[in-house]
Order: sequence, then structure tokens, then C-alpha cells
Amino acid sequence: MSHASASSAAIVCTGLGFAWPDGRPVLEDLPLAVGPGRTGLVGLNGAGKSTLLKLIAGELTPTAGSVKVAGEVGYLPQHAPLETGLRVDEALGIAAARAALHAIEGGDASEEHFTAVGDDWDVEERARATLDQLGLPGLDLDRTLGEVSGGESVLLRLAALMLRRPDVLLLDEPTNNLDRPARERLHAAVTGWSGVLVVVSHDRELLDLVDRIADLRDGRIHWYGGNFTAYEHALAVEQEAAERTVRAAEADVQRQKRELADARIKLARRVRYGNKMNATKREPKIVMNERKRDAQVSAGKHRILHTERLKEAEERLGEAAEAVRDDDEIRIDLPHTAVPPGRTVLTLHALRTRYGASAELEVRGPERIALTGRNGSGKTTLLRTVAGEIPPREGTVETHVPHRFLPQRLDVLDPELTVAENVARFAPDATNNRIRARLARFLFKGARADQQAGTLSGGERFRASLAALMLAEPAPQLLLLDEPTNNLDLASVRRLVTALESYEGALLVVSHDLTFLRDLGITRWLALEDGELTDIAPL
Repeated sequence: MSHASASSAAIVCTGLGFAWPDGRPVLEDLPLAVGPGRTGLVGLNGAGKSTLLKLIAGELTPTAGSVKVAGEVGYLPQHAPLETGLRVDEALGIAAARAALHAIEGGDASEEHFTAVGDDWDVEERARATLDQLGLPGLDLDRTLGEVSGGESVLLRLAALMLRRPDVLLLDEPTNNLDRPARERLHAAVTGWSGVLVVVSHDRELLDLVDRIADLRDGRIHWYGGNFTAYEHALAVEQEAAERTVRAAEADVQRQKRELADARIKLARRVRYGNKMNATKREPKIVMNERKRDAQVSAGKHRILHTERLKEAEERLGEAAEAVRDDDEIRIDLPHTAVPPGRTVLTLHALRTRYGASAELEVRGPERIALTGRNGSGKTTLLRTVAGEIPPREGTVETHVPHRFLPQRLDVLDPELTVAENVARFAPDATNNRIRARLARFLFKGARADQQAGTLSGGERFRASLAALMLAEPAPQLLLLDEPTNNLDLASVRRLVTALESYEGALLVVSHDLTFLRDLGITRWLALEDGELTDIAPL
């Protein structure tokens, strides 16, 4: 696709629809037009944000409508691990141009080499400058990737996109797995981007760099000017107005019910009065029958009028209620997870992990511990060692209470089983009714508990994984979480914080999301730097 000027690059979707092969709809008849500038795409997990980006990028084919993009598209998906056998220049997409350039410099003037280079004579300099800009200055272009960290993998894919210089850049949760310095470099790259940029993210700092927010809600895009902070303010004002409208509509429904009841009472009185007059025969029969018919017609019209008004008032209430957002919260009230303040939960003695990090640690009572450190410092390896997934190279790990580990990759669920069936695997003695009652607290109510795990969105999969671990028997008194806010929308992050507020066990959390950690009420901060685990001051 040819490059478009920054001012003419655009995305236009008309009547866009998409359904999964099982017929489950994700998007229906969606209109969308995005022009130059930075757009933050937000919405609840499962709303279709990632699906929409894939449709725009051409990774998925619409089941209805069309997607038209003016300009070349660059797309950074949530999950696209790089092959460890690739060289860095191959991962950056410059291997062919670079090889041709070296051949020409070596004296080979073949036409195919000039074709391969095109106008990109400074490709190596641009590649190194881009890697420097993103904080990867030490990556030799001839080196194989080997075991690069998740954060370095994201930065490499972003560098590859920046080198292509696409007109339209689509980023899906780009700050996942990035440490603080890497996040700041990505923020800078986003700020300096010209053309069309659409980003899906739960990173508040990143969303505060955008020009507008597109809120995908109930199958429609709702636009808000300004960054995420401005969006939250506008949404709060909207919600206050919606709640006032609901209260007014509720009052109107009650008033219409009273007036309808009054109309029925008046009708009953008129009937009784007519019967009484008929019994005493104070008026001629023809006059009484006429009066009776008039009274019945009048009362009937009155009743119909109030019945219609009540129906209209109830419809207005329904419409007003739909405008108020459903902020269901995960509720965890598991008394068996409580840990007394003085009890020893975890002991690491003279520990050395597979990759050489050493740790000496004792965790007592319901401590809430944040484990921080740069990408590649060994935090995930330490958690997996504590969880018993990886044996230590030296020393000992003693967990003195039941524990569970929720990894980044969320692979604790069997994708072929339903949510309820997955939870049953962790609590084989629990009855089906008990499992479903508890799943409802994790917002899997009714048919949602029967949804196949493989069809869940990222946030839903996280919620189901958390439910499976929390409802396991015995109940976990130590919870190990590795980057739990990855793939969660901001509403889901708030739900997670609320859920963990009521958890009474000990927490050991790896995260680069400082806002999340502070909201979680962390009581102790640890850093894994230069192979040593140390206590640090709160961040």
C-alpha cells in the first residue's frame, strides 16, 4: 500500500460487522471514521477493541460491511512473540536491504541489490538510532534474539514499525511487560508520532497523551475530545446526569401509578353511584342509562390515558437506566484466606534462581509486597521459583501456607472447558451450585459460567483464571501475581483492586503499573536489581 500524507491518512469503517465462527457476534453495523492525530480506544473487556484493530489491520476479515484505510498500516498486537532464532535485523525487517547494501559496498553492482536498497541507503543508521531511541542501544543487528525479555520483544516490534514509517499506527496494549524506563520511551515515541495513531491501553499515563478518546460501548463508538483525564471527567458528568434522569423517571413512574390507581378508584365510585341511582330510580331510566354510558366512556378514556402515560414513563425509565453504566464489582469474601499478622507465610533462604538472582526473604502475615525491577532482571523467574515451577539452583524455598500463582500468560485454564468446568478442576469436592454461586461473585453469572474458556477476551480470561485460583481448595493464603493488569481495561483494573482489597491473605505482586500498586495498598516494596533482592523505599 502506498504512503499517504499525514493529513490524508484515515480509517473509515462502514456497516462493519464481525462474528466468530460459532456465530457469536462481536461487532454489528459499526460506523467509524478516524483521522490524523492520536486516538485512545477504550471500552470494557470483551467489547471488541482488539478485534476492531485486527479488522483495520487486515488480520481478520469482516463478516459484514467494509474497512478502508488511506495509507500504509503498522500494527502492534498484544501477543506476538519473536522467534528466538531470528537476527535483530530480520526482526526489524531490514535484513534484505542491509545485505544488499553490504554487497554494493563490497563491489557487487548487481541490479537486484540496488532494487533491494531502493532509497533506504541510511537503513543501518536509522535502525541503530531507533533502537537507541527506544532504549535498546546494545542490540547488535547481527545478533540473534535468543531469550529477550517480554519488554524488549515489545520494543523490538515497535522499532520495526517505526522503521517502516507507516501512515496509520495501531497499538494494542503496547506497555504490557514494559518497565518504567521503557514505558517512558514508548510514551515519547507516541507523543512524537505524526499521522493516524490508534492505541488500546490500560496505561493511564499513555492515554493522557492522546488527542481524543473513542469509547467502544454497546456496539457503538462514543467520542470524547481530550485525553483520558478529560474523558473521565466528562463521563462522571454524564453519569451524574444519567442518574438524575433515572431518579426523575422513577418518580414519574410512581406518580403515573398513583394517578392510574386514582382513576380506577374514581371509576369504581362512579359505578357504585350509578348502581345506587338505578336502585332508587330517582331519574328516568333513559336518562340513567345515558349517564351510565357517558360515565363509563369518560372513565375508560381516563384509565386508558393514565395506562399509556404509565407505559411511556416506564419506557423513559428503561432508557434512562441503560445510560447508567453497570459497574459490577468482583467480590471476594473467603474467610479461609485470612492469615494472622505474626504467622510466617514464605521463607527464602540463601536462594539463587536458575538465572543467578539471589534472595533472602521472610514474609509474615498478610503482607502486600510489590516486586519491582527492570525488564530481564529475573522477577518472573523468581516468582516461578517461589511457586515451585522452577527448581532453585541453590538454597531453599519454603511456603508455609497454601499458595497459588497467576502467570502473565494466563495458561491455568483449559481452553476446551467452560469457566465452571475449569473452576471445578481446582475444587473437585465443590458442588456445581456452590461453584456457580461463587463464580457469580466474579461476574460469571448464569450462561456466562458456561462459556468456553478459549472464547474469552483477555480481561475475561484473567477474571476466570483469578476465580479458579481463589476458589481452589484449599483456599490460597499466599497469592503470587505476575503483571496482573496486563490485558485489563481500566474498569477491570478497578475491579481487581476492589477484589484484592477484601482478600485477607498475603500478596506478592510483580507489576510496572505504579498506579495499580499504590491503589493496592502495598505495605512493602522490593527491587530485584543486579541479581540481588533488596527492600526499597515506597515508589
